[in-house]
Amino acid sequence: MLSQAQMIRIISLLMFFGLLSGLTGCSTWMTGSFKDPDVQLIKVDVVKARLLEQEFRLRFRIDNPNGVNLPVRGLDYNVHLNGMLLAEGHSNEWFTVPAHGHHVFEVPVRTNLWRHVRQIVKALEKPDVPIRYSLKGEVKTGMLFGRRVHMARNGEIIPGDFIPE
Repeated sequence: MLSQAQMIRIISLLMFFGLLSGLTGCSTWMTGSFKDPDVQLIKVDVVKARLLEQEFRLRFRIDNPNGVNLPVRGLDYNVHLNGMLLAEGHSNEWFTVPAHGHHVFEVPVRTNLWRHVRQIVKALEKPDVPIRYSLKGEVKTGMLFGRRVHMARNGEIIPGDFIPE
C-alpha cells in the first residue's frame, strides 16, 4: 500500500507531465517561430439605426500562418471617425483558427452618435469629401500563455457612396 506522501508525489508528477505535454502546442510561441495572425475588417453591417442608438456588426477575418491551431480568446477594439471616438468595446468570443487556415467572426457594436451629430451632419454636407476612419484593436490569443496581437487599419470612406439617390 502506498503512503500518503508517495501518493501526493505521484499525483504531482502526473500533473507536471500533463502540464508539460499541454504546453507543446505553445512551443512555437516560446521559440520565436510564431507568426502573428493577420486580422482584417471585411465588412460592416448596419443592424439598426435609431436616433439615440445605432447597432452595427463588424465582421473580421483572421488568418493563421502557423503550423498549429491558434486559440483566440477575444478582441478589444476602438473605432474613430474623423478623429472622434465612434465605438469601443470587446468581444469575449472563444474560437480556434486552424493551422494555415482562417476564421470569420462577428462583433456586435452599439454606439450613440447623438453627441457627435453636429460633426456628422457637417461631414455629410459634402458627400464627395472623404471621411477618415481608424480601427485599432488587440486580439487575445493562446490559452495558458496568451499573446496579444495588435491590429490597426486606417482609411477613408466617401459618404456619397452610401447615400441612395
